[in-house]
Amino acid sequence: MRLKLDHLPVAGLLFAWSPAWAQELRLPQQEPPPTASSDPAGELVRKLNEATGLELWGYGRSGVYSSPSGQAKGGYTLGGDLQHYRLGNEGDNYLEFGIGKQFALGKGSKLGFFYMPSIYNGKSGTAQAYVALSGIAGSSATLWAGQRYHRIHDIHILDKWILEDGDNYGLGIDGLPMGVLGRLNAAIYTADSIDSKSRNDNNAGRLNLQWQDIPSNANGKLTLTAALVSGKFSRGRDGLALGLMHQQKDFLLPRLNHTLVLQASSGHAAINGKFYNLDVRSPEKASGLPWDGAVAAAPAPPTPAASQPGAKQYRLLDTIDFQWGKWGGQALLGYQSLQPDNGVQTRDLSVGGRLSYGVAPYTKLLAELGSTRRNMQHQDRQQLSKATLAVAFSPNTDFWTRPELRVYVSHARWNQAASRANVTSYGSHGRTSSTLFGIQAEAWW
Repeated sequence: MRLKLDHLPVAGLLFAWSPAWAQELRLPQQEPPPTASSDPAGELVRKLNEATGLELWGYGRSGVYSSPSGQAKGGYTLGGDLQHYRLGNEGDNYLEFGIGKQFALGKGSKLGFFYMPSIYNGKSGTAQAYVALSGIAGSSATLWAGQRYHRIHDIHILDKWILEDGDNYGLGIDGLPMGVLGRLNAAIYTADSIDSKSRNDNNAGRLNLQWQDIPSNANGKLTLTAALVSGKFSRGRDGLALGLMHQQKDFLLPRLNHTLVLQASSGHAAINGKFYNLDVRSPEKASGLPWDGAVAAAPAPPTPAASQPGAKQYRLLDTIDFQWGKWGGQALLGYQSLQPDNGVQTRDLSVGGRLSYGVAPYTKLLAELGSTRRNMQHQDRQQLSKATLAVAFSPNTDFWTRPELRVYVSHARWNQAASRANVTSYGSHGRTSSTLFGIQAEAWW
């Protein structure tokens, strides 16, 4: 983001700056000479696209994970959105693979069909399935209908999309030109989806607006988002979510990128721009009867309701990422508050980062440290820290280069309050620490 404030990002405190440190790293003033591509998987897919006329994209991770007997192989977190420091802490397998085909209609317009299945720990589903008409009236705008998502910005080391919408049936327009003031996405959604074999008991709907690439200052741009949720809720109320993101390249130093995010939401609008706490159920589940594929007696009529309340939420997030020669990394400082309607307020604080260092042409060392804290009214403070060391192999040693194969060891430690709060998972039997080992591959294209 390009604020007209010459301030040091709070996340930057993780990497203290001094002239001597810069000289030690030999920060280049110009772009380094060309090296091996940082996106070889993407280049392969582009070649396949050209050869087949298809559009292919996706993401995948998989591995072999080990943990002490009876302890979780990953997922050591206090539960907040900004707390899952993912390196050596996932312990799962996931794949989403998109495929699409576009047909020229003349005058620059194209009709496209897109489908993305997903598999998570052996369970398959549908992430996206939609049709799109691009090049409307010779512009860059695209009309679409179906189930799709808009993932605007994520924090990679947390595996968290903090600005997004979608995952439901909807229709909208993308990339509507706003002249020199960027571009606009607009969409409306129901609460139903392909994988949901239930109906929308709440009769909930959502309007999303995303105004992107607004020039702000030198090397900086703004993104503004809004989500309006309306429905019939027995608990909670209609919701509104607002977001502001400022991104700036070369912030204070060459190739240091800074992002500042401010967000707020209320009711059944999630802070990231999606639905919050909607209980979309089948009539059988709505009746309270057990559901095993058959119902002996006719269930009572379902009540159009959300069984969970909405909430007021606030988030402040400051992040940096960089690539200076052999050194790369990402760091963050984040605060989030969640106050359920008539419930107990939860406040989360998260600070952490990941460093990479190239030690050989195809080998890099990774180190990640994350410390999280959770405060709930009238309860003891929960604390959890996780540290990971890894050796990674990839086509080059840049932080963002994929595919990447990692061999890691992680150590997580938490206090008794966190152990009691997670007694059904990693905190069982009063445990307060765990050490994990694993091998994991990750790729995107």
